[in-house]
Amino acid sequence: MVGSRVKQYFINLGLKKTMIDQFLASYFVDAGYAGVELYKTPTGHRVVIYAEYPGRLIGRGGSVIRKLTAIFQTRFGLENVNITVSPVTDADLNARVVAFRIVRALEKEIPYRRVMMAMLKRIMDAGALGAEIVISGKLRGERATYEKMRTGKIYKAGDLVDYIVDRAVAKTLLKPGIFGVEVIIVKPSIPLPDQVELKQLKPEELQELAQPQVKGEAPVGGGSSEGQ
Repeated sequence: MVGSRVKQYFINLGLKKTMIDQFLASYFVDAGYAGVELYKTPTGHRVVIYAEYPGRLIGRGGSVIRKLTAIFQTRFGLENVNITVSPVTDADLNARVVAFRIVRALEKEIPYRRVMMAMLKRIMDAGALGAEIVISGKLRGERATYEKMRTGKIYKAGDLVDYIVDRAVAKTLLKPGIFGVEVIIVKPSIPLPDQVELKQLKPEELQELAQPQVKGEAPVGGGSSEGQ
């Protein structure tokens, strides 16, 4: 019984975090909303919001924070909410921030191909191993289609996806209709399986390798020289 209650507690906490994340992503595109963390404290709940422009989430004199506090309490059932707004680190490597940048550019009627190429360059200049951007909608006529641009290495399956791949989806309503934006960024973190590094040997190591092998000595990585 205790285990099931603990499991249900974390499930409910995860559901609340997901709903809060969707709510913030819908209303704070202009702030460059990047993500949220939800913690349960002894006195209530602590919410950490990450954004490219924290000032737009705080508001003049903390007006937006006060509104969010009331919404979190009434709509999401959080008690004694403590909200912290922090700037996002490495904004060019955050898929959600990049997706919202593309949305804002499309709303300003900037050509989508120019936006995609500019964002890919910024992502790669920030050190990413690869990136892919897909924009779908009525790009060139009445029929919906999509445009895809990618550069570098892209991983969409396997264990690496959970560690170094960041993916985000955003949408916006323009005059032709609804446009969707998908951004995939492969971050520079852990060594990749297909990454090969050459080791620079020291002079003494080279000299040791150059010495002739003694007769009867077992070769490296093998067993006895007899009986083979």
